[in-house]
Amino acid sequence: MASSTEKKPGRRIIVRRSGIHGKGVFALTDIPKGTRLMEYMGERITHKEADRRYAAEHEHSPHTMLFAVDDKVVIDATKWGNSSRFINHSCSPNCEADEIDGRIFISSIKAVTAGTELTYDYNLILEERHTPAVKRAHACFCGTRKCRGTMLGSKR
Repeated sequence: MASSTEKKPGRRIIVRRSGIHGKGVFALTDIPKGTRLMEYMGERITHKEADRRYAAEHEHSPHTMLFAVDDKVVIDATKWGNSSRFINHSCSPNCEADEIDGRIFISSIKAVTAGTELTYDYNLILEERHTPAVKRAHACFCGTRKCRGTMLGSKR
């Protein structure tokens, strides 16, 4: 049991308005490279159920809180999600999402200073052709020097 003189770990992150898009997740303290920050949480559903729930709603909007774990499971963070659902995309990310035993974890891939927004590369791959119009529909607003202009990844 911790004594009353031991320092308890404080919160490392906070959700607030983002300059990239909507809400974002920001570091409250310096975070070392290689730190596992959180698990992407939400209701676990099938791809078919995700399409049923959101296909029409998001037909012309790339904004969802869905994370495909594999060919069978999608995490719907609109149901029982945590702060991880607000981590924005960046073409020059400071975090990555890793699948471990069917679970998704967000970890830092470089040192993050307090006040910095946490980001990872969504690297979205759609079944349809990644035409210029589709790329624009999934536009990136990260503003980094290496911005590719879209949240879509390479199909190759």
